[in-house]
Amino acid sequence: MANASDYYIGANDEHGLNPPTAGKRTPVMPYINRSFYENEFNRKAKYYFILACLRCGFRVYDVKPEIGDVSISTRVARVNARGLTLLVTFAYNAFGDGIGFNNVNGYLVFYGADGYRPTMSRLLSFDLSAGLSETITTKNLGVGTLSGVGVLRSVRCTSALVEAGFMTNFEEAKLMVDPDFQRAVGEGACIGVCNYLGVPYVSDDVIYPTLRRGSRGNYVIILQYMLRNAGYDVDTDGIFGSATETAVRSFQAENGLAADGIVGKNTWAVLRWKFNPLPVLRRGSRGEAVKYLQSKLLSKLYPVGEIDGIFGAATERAVREFQEENGLAVDGIVGKNTWAKLTPIGGGRPLPQ
Repeated sequence: MANASDYYIGANDEHGLNPPTAGKRTPVMPYINRSFYENEFNRKAKYYFILACLRCGFRVYDVKPEIGDVSISTRVARVNARGLTLLVTFAYNAFGDGIGFNNVNGYLVFYGADGYRPTMSRLLSFDLSAGLSETITTKNLGVGTLSGVGVLRSVRCTSALVEAGFMTNFEEAKLMVDPDFQRAVGEGACIGVCNYLGVPYVSDDVIYPTLRRGSRGNYVIILQYMLRNAGYDVDTDGIFGSATETAVRSFQAENGLAADGIVGKNTWAVLRWKFNPLPVLRRGSRGEAVKYLQSKLLSKLYPVGEIDGIFGAATERAVREFQEENGLAVDGIVGKNTWAKLTPIGGGRPLPQ
């Protein structure tokens, strides 16, 4: 069996936010009167893919850590300077004029017919497609080829492009901002990479190690990526130093955890959005659990305002609307019955006729 640390995996997301790349968005979503931008999905799927690859023991390179768009030539130069084993790019497809929704749906994996080592890229694409079929239930449209596409054509390593759905399909558009769907795509792509390279896949159910100042390695990088995802400016260098410890203590304090700077099972659970059990939330609640709640409500088209981790008036109103429309007691409190209706991937408000 191959050693995962022998391989260097590149992770790339198409387009950008702040400002969002022009045109790369869904039609206006009903109920919330806004579009979802493609990079709202791409960036998060890449994030979960990076976490999964690190957990499996790979060395990982984030090709585009910037929130904004980065030119193809710059990203190609970064990849080619790194000597990567392979590159996986995350994107979301579209069909038609982009003004209205249509019935074209499903996920595709592409490789460049005119790219570097197309035979190996084809094999990677089939493994990615198979890996995704283990974690998501949308239609598998298989593997396709593209020619003249900058990244696929120009990088000097095996590469593939995951188009995880169609943002012009109403149901798949909602999935773009569902954190559980984003995670499932990242995990499925990692399964594909593991199968392609002959490396064991390490499930997210693994027991995460306790980390403290002085710890080093991939799990520290995972921690640092999670802290960055939560809004903390730390380097992803794999060294648990003073800056990482300070960020951990702040994160713990803001989420009602013992602020000891030690990352044990309770801190990991909140960082990973793997709450067991899911907490009871109400107006005034704060933290990562509220961000998860807000993200799930938004994916079902209940307007919550900003995904800011603050359970205020807008979030309470969205919860009450969700409860009323799903046959639940309308109290604005998110307990086990509300969570049970809210956590499944997909569903939500229908497309108005």
